Amino acid sequence: MQLLTEPVPPTLYEAPPAMHPTRFTVCSGDVTLAAKAWGDPTRPTVMLVHGYPDTSEVWDALAVLLANDFHVVAYDVRGAGQSTAPKRTSAYRLDTLTDDFIAVIDAVSPQRAVHLVAHDWGSIQGWEFVTEERLRGRIASYTSCSGPCLDHVAYWMRAQLLRPTPRSIGKLMGQLVRSWYVLMFHLPVLPGLTWRLWLGRAWPRVLRRVEKTRIAPRPTQTQDGVRGVSLYRANFIRCLFTPRKRYAHAPVQVIVPTLDKYVSPALSEDLSRWVPTYWRRELVARHWVPVTHAEQMAQMVRDLVNHTEGGAEPEALQRARMDAARMTAPRRPLGGKLAVVTGAGSGIGRCIALEFAKQGASVMAVDIDAASAERTATLVRLLGQQAYARKVDVGSADQMEALANWIGTELGGADIVVNNAGIGMAGGVLDTSAQDWERILHVNLWGVIHGARLFARQMVKRGNGGHIVNTASAAAFAPSRDLPAYATTKAAVLMLSECMRGELAEHGIGVSAICPGFAETGIMASTQYVGTGAQDQERMRQKATRLYQMRGLQPETVAKAALRAVLHNKPVVAIGIEAHSMRFISRHLPWLARALARISMVPR
Repeated sequence: MQLLTEPVPPTLYEAPPAMHPTRFTVCSGDVTLAAKAWGDPTRPTVMLVHGYPDTSEVWDALAVLLANDFHVVAYDVRGAGQSTAPKRTSAYRLDTLTDDFIAVIDAVSPQRAVHLVAHDWGSIQGWEFVTEERLRGRIASYTSCSGPCLDHVAYWMRAQLLRPTPRSIGKLMGQLVRSWYVLMFHLPVLPGLTWRLWLGRAWPRVLRRVEKTRIAPRPTQTQDGVRGVSLYRANFIRCLFTPRKRYAHAPVQVIVPTLDKYVSPALSEDLSRWVPTYWRRELVARHWVPVTHAEQMAQMVRDLVNHTEGGAEPEALQRARMDAARMTAPRRPLGGKLAVVTGAGSGIGRCIALEFAKQGASVMAVDIDAASAERTATLVRLLGQQAYARKVDVGSADQMEALANWIGTELGGADIVVNNAGIGMAGGVLDTSAQDWERILHVNLWGVIHGARLFARQMVKRGNGGHIVNTASAAAFAPSRDLPAYATTKAAVLMLSECMRGELAEHGIGVSAICPGFAETGIMASTQYVGTGAQDQERMRQKATRLYQMRGLQPETVAKAALRAVLHNKPVVAIGIEAHSMRFISRHLPWLARALARISMVPR
């Protein structure tokens, strides 16, 4: 196997600038593979293997992002791009593709194991490489995106048929529908004719319309499509009908685009039979992740490579780890998620934190009272989940931004955010001073605005989707002479939630507003009754607390409703008969809502 560099001889193969790769060729059997490299060859080598009908150009953006930290190498697989093509279909079998990979790593990193990153058909090849005994010790880690091991798929399909349930059959049928093109590629003449007549020219336009992905036209696109069909014909039937038991000999990270039209997320839900420890990381993206989400994918690759090279395991990677203990434990809907809960020191916030922890989430408990936040974190740890506590004034933009930045840097970002912190205030608008308005707006509205906008921006950048829950109130549905300030803030939270829901839907981020009625929480003991003296305030708080206790709406009930909002992506959740009644009246009997608003409900 020989390394042929262009335009310099092999002895002058040196580190190229990150933005300008060195191009070279590698001989493997009767084909010549076109390759390119970025970065310093003395650093760990990251090998990029592209899919069908792509070339190594699909990696250009991601390679530049990685080149400052690693030696990055990509090559055109046989028959694609500038690489030469064999004549026979059998020359595209996985064992021959493995020979090509060995030729490239022998040329660029003969003494040091490489970190393999692959997409689509490159990932199918990658599974062959990472389970091939000839490559034991030559691959330090493997990051796979949108391409399963064909042998694993065969065993997975058999498992669905041997234990038929509506769910398993649904998964199987879902993947078969996604794989319609595989059948077409096995038809004679038609695939090649389609590429030659129109698809070769139309491919960038097809991707733009179907996948919302932009790629530049390239001269080899038609021949790439025609030749690459041999990948399917040489391997699919053989692997699916006579599968081999293939066990990975290197750590594996699987990136799962949840909007992939071709590879079902179900294929990577349980790989523990084949990979003792692996990481499964979801991304709200379509199939061509290296193009559409290069920055997010580069960070995931960086996390695994640095960890494999001896660095600490980042928090985001820890949560994605699918070890034996996690795989054998009952599957919980929020497993591997990080939930940030403000106002978590007591009441509804604490109950939400504990409910989410029971469903598998790690929790960041945020409260203005540090001791209360730490107590909630301790209770979460007793449930077996990771927990953190921070003292934060949610109304402070600087403090909330510092919190969001810390969570993004140290914990990998939040998956769920519950903006729950709030205070109570009662009394007429004529008695509510400017200072009173500033105080309640600071917590009840600005606290939600800061939490929603900062973490939403972070979620969009990560590309993993997520969910934001904003605690409003039944008071958001109807006017009241006694609650002008409180009701105004909660109505604003409700409208903010609806607006953000519309904006963030395209990013896979759900937004819900939960609107509890008279829940029995500590808020009544601290509600401010404006326009009254200290002695009257205490008496009114005690009466209100007794009334709420008689109502009996528990914060645990609100927490379960918040969980349903996340799991089912509900826009608005009214909790309690009074909340449902007020919502109905405000919608269908507004005249009655206005009449009721004249009646004072404040305990005297």
